[in-house]
Amino acid sequence: MKITLAQTSPKLNRSNLEDIVKIIKNNQDKSDLIVFPELSLNGYLLQDKLYEDAFDIEDLDELKKLSLHVDIVVGLALRDKDKFRNTALYFSDGELLSKHYKVHLPNYGMFEEARYFEAGDVFESFTCRDKKISMVVCEDLWHESVHVDLIKENPDYIIALVASPARGFCDDGLDIEKKWLQIIKNVSSECKAKLIFVNRVGFEDGLGFWGGSCIVDEDANILYKLAHYEEKIETFIV
Repeated sequence: MKITLAQTSPKLNRSNLEDIVKIIKNNQDKSDLIVFPELSLNGYLLQDKLYEDAFDIEDLDELKKLSLHVDIVVGLALRDKDKFRNTALYFSDGELLSKHYKVHLPNYGMFEEARYFEAGDVFESFTCRDKKISMVVCEDLWHESVHVDLIKENPDYIIALVASPARGFCDDGLDIEKKWLQIIKNVSSECKAKLIFVNRVGFEDGLGFWGGSCIVDEDANILYKLAHYEEKIETFIV
């Protein structure tokens, strides 16, 4: 399977859709699946801009059409009637195949997601091209109960969409990256699944995002990893 990690730097507006469409068109002939980060269609610090910038599912018909050529996973603020959801969408064969509403919304320190988003309440898996897939969004993976749910689902692939700010700088790297690597290695090993981790880069209102997107195998080995702090689009055979 050819998987493209799209480690992008989203802007804080809806123009990200145009950028994502260009990336997909440039990579669709050499990839089976393209994965973008959490909130890659909107930017992270939306706050009250949600009311203007959240997407309706009907706004994404172009992504549906593009998924006739390559599977697409994208993160966005999705309007759900009178609520807003931090969402991961999976498009395939011209259809929206699955969606996951972020369950665990951080509401501490620099994070205010629970103030603006409505949480999801379920972890599910779906089948695509004879493979069982589960999707999670960022903070979801920091909860042991989610690990239990994923083990029960027994997926072949876990796709994690992430927007993790850089923090905890030290002489030998980032503390936050060390914590993330421990988590995703544990989950891939527990579930005996390949884990696709895509974290954004760029800056928003003083927050810098570190990237380091990677693919981890069933034995917790990092197969491929992208650079820190740089926008990168790379395809790997897994």
